[in-house]
Amino acid sequence: MRIVGLTGGISSGKSTVSNIFKAHDIPVVDADLVARDVLKKGTGGWKKVVSAFGQDILHPDGEVDRPKLCQIVFSNPEKRQLLNRLLAPYISSGIFWEISKLWLKGFKVIFLDVPLLFEAKMDRWTKPIIVVWVDPETQLKRLMLRDSTSEDDALNRINAQMSLDLKRDKADIVIDNTGLREDLEEKFRSVLFEVKKPLTWTEFWLSRQGASSALVSIIIGVLMFRKVYNSSSKL
Repeated sequence: MRIVGLTGGISSGKSTVSNIFKAHDIPVVDADLVARDVLKKGTGGWKKVVSAFGQDILHPDGEVDRPKLCQIVFSNPEKRQLLNRLLAPYISSGIFWEISKLWLKGFKVIFLDVPLLFEAKMDRWTKPIIVVWVDPETQLKRLMLRDSTSEDDALNRINAQMSLDLKRDKADIVIDNTGLREDLEEKFRSVLFEVKKPLTWTEFWLSRQGASSALVSIIIGVLMFRKVYNSSSKL
């Protein structure tokens, strides 16, 4: 099984790329969706976060006010690190469960869409790693336009993450998304060809098909051994 890491920065277009892969029937495990699930009212993650940040971050119905929580953690590095520490175990477990379900279905190539892929050390699970990159000016303009926010607020959110240039240096594949959507589609096709190459032997043995082959080989080996052993015992 090949687990492809997909990451980028805020307003780099990572979600757009992720959706293009989904549109081509490539399974994607979205860490943001997992994170939303672990913060639902009554879950373990919800209890930890409410205990740490207080009732003020809740809507009247008890659900977490995500924009308010984001505003708190993006303006305070210590609280951001605290939130990451609290949720990391739940998010990691959720991602593992989603990957396991896709493995059981027999998928050989799975995309892991994680904004904090490097920061959370999840890059160790993935190969190759794709980084969706834009230049700093484009990133700032897109974020201000998307969220109707001030330049200072946008810069705080951008600076709260690892820089895109540093992520680009750690990538196996870089998608430059500073151009138009048509340019992105063309780059996507070349990346899709790359990630859908035949599995390596290691990747094959980690797939469901490889594991099934290994199990069959072991069963045949055991049966042959028993047959030889029984024949020898009669001599």
